[in-house]
Amino acid sequence: QVQLVESGGGLVQAGGSLRLSCATSRTIFSFNTMGWFRQAPGKQRELVATITRDGSLDYADTVKGRFTISRDNAKNTVYLQMNSLKPEDTAAYYCHARGTRGNYWGQGTQVTVSS
Repeated sequence: QVQLVESGGGLVQAGGSLRLSCATSRTIFSFNTMGWFRQAPGKQRELVATITRDGSLDYADTVKGRFTISRDNAKNTVYLQMNSLKPEDTAAYYCHARGTRGNYWGQGTQVTVSS
């Protein structure tokens, strides 16, 4: 069974930074794509950033230039570095992995940005 465990959320002031981590129970190369989604109260879950097996990156327009997705292959961990945080970035952030046998989600970690 695949497990994705997120950490690193918290409360931060606007303009601050946080780094989220997602540790997987399998080698990250077993997944076609890994990424981060977020869901704010009353809103749909939305894509934040993805990284493919070959290292291609993609970002939502709302976070381009502020967020960076990366991975540590040896640690089977994907990161989301979030800089210049805004109150509208407040949401539960979920790690996602897409493999040949399906999609997997972490339990989520809360990010709250105060103004």
